Amino acid sequence: MKKKRLKINKKYLIMLCIIGVLLIGCITLGVVMGNPEKRSIFNTEKDNNDKNKEDPIIPKVQVVDVNSKSRPYAVMINNLGTARPYHTGLQDAYLVYELVVEGGITRYLALFKDKPLEVVGNVRSSRHYYLDYALENDAYYVHWGWSPQAQSDISNLKINNLNGLYDAKPYFFRQNLPVSTEHTAFVNLKEMQTLVKKKGYRTETNKDLLLNYSATNIDLEKHTDKKEATNVDIKNSKGFTTNYVYDTSINAYKQYVNDKEHKDYETKKQYTVKNIIVYQVKYSSIDSYGRQDIANTGKGEGYFITNGAAIPITWEKKSRESQTIYRYKDGTEITVNDGNTWIHVVPTSGNINIT
Repeated sequence: MKKKRLKINKKYLIMLCIIGVLLIGCITLGVVMGNPEKRSIFNTEKDNNDKNKEDPIIPKVQVVDVNSKSRPYAVMINNLGTARPYHTGLQDAYLVYELVVEGGITRYLALFKDKPLEVVGNVRSSRHYYLDYALENDAYYVHWGWSPQAQSDISNLKINNLNGLYDAKPYFFRQNLPVSTEHTAFVNLKEMQTLVKKKGYRTETNKDLLLNYSATNIDLEKHTDKKEATNVDIKNSKGFTTNYVYDTSINAYKQYVNDKEHKDYETKKQYTVKNIIVYQVKYSSIDSYGRQDIANTGKGEGYFITNGAAIPITWEKKSRESQTIYRYKDGTEITVNDGNTWIHVVPTSGNINIT
């Protein structure tokens, strides 16, 4: 009898196991069919379609890393006619200022951020009001020499400067060029970070970028006060006029100086500019050498030029170290197109012609 009961128990046990498996299978099937996310094992076509769908591409500003905390380098650039043919690296500057020095000559202040270029120049000496634009960008100020006023202000304002008079190779160097020595100075930005660390300068910026950038073309149609800007002539003085011609094929402006193509010495390519900001301020002589001072604090009017159109704007700079704020006439801050920007601070004795 004991053996017979043992066999019966085994049969019941097997039947119970089968019933249990069936119940579990039914429950699982019900859960899967009730949850669309779990049905891919029954609908491979839907699953494959999901895999083929791409995430939408979000445009990103290319000219500068808007999230970068590194400080830019602001490099003084010689713009005498004998030096200009040897300009190198300016196309990689995300922002360039043009201002007048003594004799009606202009010099550039070119800003580079996260660009380890080995050759940038020609480098020239400092003038004190260029410091205002290094300050508003929280930049290391790069120059080769200085005026007495600039030397005093660099010390008093504690400017983080890098000077070719004292910092030699590999940071500053001279090229073998068929011009006088003062036009042969260049800087190696790739090596500059080492010099910055040696001097103990702060490496993270404490300011936002000067300008707002749009990764897609800004809408110009909403600006009813805009005018056509195919040709732009900015006369700083008798011998220094910057010219721009809008090229629709590249959607940018080709740059000329005194109606001659402004080209890079290394690439041999003409410089192009996406955004132009131009306005006039009063310049005045401060010594027997004709060195200048400028009234660049306060308020005034100018133009923002891009994509073949010029839009009236205002500018405001409250102090030497504060950032210049550029606004449309309705009071909102301007946004520039993704690309490089040149800012021209023109004497009131000069002229701006836009056609």
